[in-house]
Amino acid sequence: MDVIKRPSPNFNDRRLPLSMLVLHYTGMESGEAAIERLCDPEFSVSAHYVVEEDGRIVQLVSEDKRAWHAGKGVWRGCNEINSASIGIEIVNGGHDFGLPDFPDAQIEAVLTLSQGILARHSIKACDVIGHSDLAPDRKQDPGEKFPWKRFAEAGVGLWPQAVPSILPPCAPDDEGKAVAAVREALGDIGYGVAPTGAYDEGLKAVVLAVQRRFRPQALTGVADEQTCALIEGLRRKVTSVTSKT
Repeated sequence: MDVIKRPSPNFNDRRLPLSMLVLHYTGMESGEAAIERLCDPEFSVSAHYVVEEDGRIVQLVSEDKRAWHAGKGVWRGCNEINSASIGIEIVNGGHDFGLPDFPDAQIEAVLTLSQGILARHSIKACDVIGHSDLAPDRKQDPGEKFPWKRFAEAGVGLWPQAVPSILPPCAPDDEGKAVAAVREALGDIGYGVAPTGAYDEGLKAVVLAVQRRFRPQALTGVADEQTCALIEGLRRKVTSVTSKT
């Protein structure tokens, strides 16, 4: 796998062991514009890799260093994501530019790169996530067109089997046991949700993040029966992965 080196000055030392892989889209008009931004010290952002639409891979930051790609967020209790993760930026205009399809060459390159990263580092399948998973209140990338199932089938990330009739459905503005059960399940998976509270905008954003990744054909923000079945199935997958040493 050929990798183009274009060092960014925007990095520092890790403060935590490496345990996550985070996938993003660039959300800009071109790959070159994104790389320039990620290498500009005035913007204080970077990533370890950028994958162009034609499959070219550009490395900006060494894997042993802390790139500045995730921002504020939380995953499985960790709120210092940059120190614990490798970040891959996938060149794509994102939602602001019509959410273009990901070309096959680009997806193959991201998959190969991700497989190599997982082979080099101790990253659990449940800790391969999107930017929208760690910061659902402010991020949507890599977006609903990203082929998460294909990646999971190739050993990169998880894909749940729906487990019906476990979690009771609920919807925005609901309160009570059903909402508490959904909150608990999402927290067990790794999402940053409070254990108690009504079905507020924060919870809706997390449910949307789940749907964006695992049920992209219906982005409602409602924890309906199908969404709850997927949440429970995902919780069981995560429990299985994390229980192994």
